[in-house]
Amino acid sequence: MIGLDRAHRLKPVLDALLDPAAMALRARADPVRFPRRCRRPDDAEVVALVSACLAYGRADLFGPKLEELWRRVGERPGQFARELDPRRDRAAFEGLSYRFNTPADLAALIGAAGAVQVESGSLGAVLEGAFREHGALRPALSAFAARLRESVPAGIERALGPMRGFDHLLPEPARGGACKRLLLLCRWMVRGGPADPIDLGLWQGVPASALVVPLDTHVARIALNLGLTRRRDLTWATAEDVTASLRRIDAEDPVRYDFALCHHGMSGACPRRRSAGTCGPCALAPHCRPVNPER
Repeated sequence: MIGLDRAHRLKPVLDALLDPAAMALRARADPVRFPRRCRRPDDAEVVALVSACLAYGRADLFGPKLEELWRRVGERPGQFARELDPRRDRAAFEGLSYRFNTPADLAALIGAAGAVQVESGSLGAVLEGAFREHGALRPALSAFAARLRESVPAGIERALGPMRGFDHLLPEPARGGACKRLLLLCRWMVRGGPADPIDLGLWQGVPASALVVPLDTHVARIALNLGLTRRRDLTWATAEDVTASLRRIDAEDPVRYDFALCHHGMSGACPRRRSAGTCGPCALAPHCRPVNPER
């Protein structure tokens, strides 16, 4: 975790990355675009869950899969999830696989989301209740993921074939992995709001201050170079360490910088290989101390 002096120096630099127009432009190619299209909270949380859980690998590969899935599901994803009949609705999933995940995995996740909505009113209510019970995000997410795993409708595999990677969609935070996609879902749904260019702010029973950064390779690399952490592994412990440093910069909303830092890496503005032409004009350059930079 960084010291207060370094946090004070980094804050205006990181704040400058939060240009609303630039972030809104980048959101058009980010998976958050899918829940942002929804007008109803019940639709948005189902779309956010599935879109975040499938957001691994290359965005140009999983993005078209999600576009096709939501086209097939139709204008009311929440209602579709709550009323899902695996045999009747199998055409929505047939042929839609992505890397580890089969059509049955996608149907199981949507069906589980719908079942939880029927039983508890919303997905957000489950996470918020678990957070009130445990007082921390990690055990709350464990309970949230477990509830979804237990809520898969019967008949999925009979209608659509084997579920092969369902557990990959809903990892267990207690095992120590970074759980980037579950934390991405939390960022989308907990922080932000109507005026935010990225995040929806629909699950208000969890404070933004309790969130943990959704650690991916881009954020991990930039965080290491900025001294936000000394850890090099993509684990929950590293995500918490980076978040503790960001909390020194903004105690109430530490993960507000995640989207900008991630896209700073994804866009090539912060390349893996240092370049005078790219790094020279970068606003982060005066504070960046690359660890074992590539030559």
